[in-house]
Amino acid sequence: MSDKDLLLLRASLRAEMRKRGIADSVGAVGEQLAIEHFRQTPGLPKLQLAPRGTKNVDALSRNGDRYSIKTVCEGSKTGTIYPEPDDRDKQLFEHILIVKLAEDWSLESIYQLSWSAFVNARSWDKRMNAWYVAFNKQKLAAGVEVFRV
Repeated sequence: MSDKDLLLLRASLRAEMRKRGIADSVGAVGEQLAIEHFRQTPGLPKLQLAPRGTKNVDALSRNGDRYSIKTVCEGSKTGTIYPEPDDRDKQLFEHILIVKLAEDWSLESIYQLSWSAFVNARSWDKRMNAWYVAFNKQKLAAGVEVFRV
């Protein structure tokens, strides 16, 4: 298959996935896999997607806990978490799930950090004016490994 044909195939595949409502970004796939894992694993809270547009919250538990879900695939840090403009330290969620995907986007691991663990592990991104968590043993040790292949 030529490079041009491969690009056309990718474009048509993406269009079909969007038409069907299938996640086609690393972040969306990570959210989907994490929520599915929590739903199917006894002892873990049952999560559901938060309403679209909810700031910094991707899932909710049945008891009302807010979960932010950040996915790492090839990088070494999570996506950004934007603080409240007037209060940089205001609590935005109860838990953050850090999802690690393999190169083929299969689930590799899930780490859960409470808000206080997140506060201790977070770093400030000056360019984005937001928080992130480095994906390394030292920072992840602040949380709990919920899943690992």
